[in-house]
Amino acid sequence: MTPQKQNFVKAVRERVAEVVVGQDVVVERMMIALLTGGHLLLLGVPGTAKTLLVNSVARAVDLKFSRVQFTIDMLPSDILGSEILEQSTGKFRTHQGPVFTNLLLADEINRAAPKVQSALLESMQERKVTIGNTTHPLPMPFLVIATQNPIEQAGTFELPEAQLDRFMLCHRLNYPSATQEEEVLRRQLKMGLKRTGGGAVPNTAFDMIGGEPVCNLNDLVGAMEAVQNVHVSDVFMKHCVEFVRLTRSHPAIELGCSPRASLSVVQAARARAFIHDRDFVVPEDLFQLAEDVVLHRIRLSYEALAEARSPARCWRKCSRSSDEHETSIRRNEHSVA
Repeated sequence: MTPQKQNFVKAVRERVAEVVVGQDVVVERMMIALLTGGHLLLLGVPGTAKTLLVNSVARAVDLKFSRVQFTIDMLPSDILGSEILEQSTGKFRTHQGPVFTNLLLADEINRAAPKVQSALLESMQERKVTIGNTTHPLPMPFLVIATQNPIEQAGTFELPEAQLDRFMLCHRLNYPSATQEEEVLRRQLKMGLKRTGGGAVPNTAFDMIGGEPVCNLNDLVGAMEAVQNVHVSDVFMKHCVEFVRLTRSHPAIELGCSPRASLSVVQAARARAFIHDRDFVVPEDLFQLAEDVVLHRIRLSYEALAEARSPARCWRKCSRSSDEHETSIRRNEHSVA
């Protein structure tokens, strides 16, 4: 990797670390989404810095950024836009919605009704939006980073399978460690007040996001080109397909992964290799990304749900159905190298 292209990753990570404590894996997943143009779903309880992370990355890279707060009363036109009748001319004018951007933050996406969630299907897959009888291309790059609260919480809806399948990765955020949470408190105590109009209010972590972007669009495009040059062996692709096909034969899984999962794991593995300063993928890329690619795409059978099984438990049992499988991947990749 050329130092200039690799500096893109380092610069973004350092800027995000100024605002967010820990969450290195989440930042890596967001970098993968940026470098591949794939969509990312962040799942976690409120207060785990999901929105803060997306805002930090968006400010670090000089991209057009829009945020939509999803609510129960939203309409598809609130995201996509609409045609407005100009009374003076008697003609319709197209009003473009917040989806016409480079990075769209769909905040708490599962608080909107399924009809609104489905409005993103065309834009996420084809990078275009149809308003009335006219189709409009979206800016390039375009990606959606969505945050989601656990579906057990009040006022949430389960996302349609067709939309979930369009997310390259779904990462589940955990609570910070005790040491990290103490650091969050220390930073908060040093933030002080924000004064305006003769009044004041305590600063929050969002007020700490600032300064000039550390990277521009050309830096991102250069890094994306480098990702496309990362080597993926035939053996690696074969095992990616085998991993995904395991979900279609497990008796507890009613709906397995589509071919999009195979495409997602290969593309994400290339980006992860680039982030770790390699120009080739290794089995570890597959093992680290597999759950984020697979779990949101599978649906358990009625019997499995009745037995209180979880997708993660079924997938882990499915992927470990033969310990020789993982061993063969490492052995075959080693022999190719």
